[in-house]
Amino acid sequence: MTITAQPAAKPANSNFSSGPCAKRPGWTLEGLSDAPLGRSHRAKAGKAKLKLAIDLTREVLQVPAGYRIGIVPASDTGAVEMALWSLLGPRPVDVLAWESFGEGWVTDIVKQLKLRDTRVLKAGYGELPNLAEVDFAHDVVFTWNGTTSGVRVPNGDFIPAGRDGLTICDATSAAFAQRLDWDKLDVVTFSWQKVLGGEAAHGMLILSPRAVERLETHTPAWPMPKIFRMTKGGKLIEGIFEGETINTPSMLCVEDYIDALQWAKALGGLDALVARSDANFKVLADWAAATPWVDFLAKDPATRSNTSVCLVVADPEVTALAPDAQAAFAKQIASALEKAGVAYDIGAYRDAPAGLRIWAGATVEAADLAALTPWLDWAFANAKAGLAKAA
Repeated sequence: MTITAQPAAKPANSNFSSGPCAKRPGWTLEGLSDAPLGRSHRAKAGKAKLKLAIDLTREVLQVPAGYRIGIVPASDTGAVEMALWSLLGPRPVDVLAWESFGEGWVTDIVKQLKLRDTRVLKAGYGELPNLAEVDFAHDVVFTWNGTTSGVRVPNGDFIPAGRDGLTICDATSAAFAQRLDWDKLDVVTFSWQKVLGGEAAHGMLILSPRAVERLETHTPAWPMPKIFRMTKGGKLIEGIFEGETINTPSMLCVEDYIDALQWAKALGGLDALVARSDANFKVLADWAAATPWVDFLAKDPATRSNTSVCLVVADPEVTALAPDAQAAFAKQIASALEKAGVAYDIGAYRDAPAGLRIWAGATVEAADLAALTPWLDWAFANAKAGLAKAA
């Protein structure tokens, strides 16, 4: 077996995980020294930090006035669950699924909440459901960017402005890297650990005035856990959206999120973040276009994610292998890069087709992705040589 020589240069930062994602360039733990540790989050200092995080979110993400922004428990999952349990019931539901997290919301709606008047619109990994089939007289639940498939909706044009139902959007790997059409969205959720590289544990829940109206006029048919309750006496608990979190947040994580938001603001805000993510994606897209052994999992270029870039091995000798052998081949590539200290955590998600998943969000440097691509070729060549020897 011939061992291909390693490339000369490595990425300066080898963290290409799709969550938690790379910290912002220049990040240091010392930069979080202003966190009010050992203090109550309900004290003046704690509440001021939480309110600052909300205000900076609105500014950087360009959230319209009138939309409420709340910091909630349990990351993006917790934010989506709060929305599903609190808002669904009055109308039929259309839920879209084209990867594992969308499938999770199907399970919650159909098997946990047991909403019988539900339509499930599915597509396989690499594709979108037929968006023209969505009925917006229903409440609609969907992910904007499928983190585990690298497939996103291209824009919000498929959503009518005059819809009757609510749109509930899991935007966790889209927010801050892709433009969200706020006029078309009633609920938006995300976590700090994706595009801004924040720490885990907390989620963001953004509600339109239409969503608030639903909360104040609809009483769910099921018992509501305390951690999900957003109303009292038929009125929105406004404090949740002013920094009075439902449970105790980590003020160190809050400080880290503020640090990332301030970096984003200084960079140029949302425009700069989207531009960085697009430039990062272009590095991988240009390399893939010139590389016969690799292809995108997303079949339509218009739906390819600029954050969670999912790739498959397209070499005919590899695609001719049994599925388990294809998965082992892709894992061999990811393992070789991790052992070389070049790329960490880039294997495909466990439920996704065999391949690689490389994060290209705004905290990643394009130069690091450019340095990574020769190493991808190196790891493939050595894995292919091993395949030939085994034959």
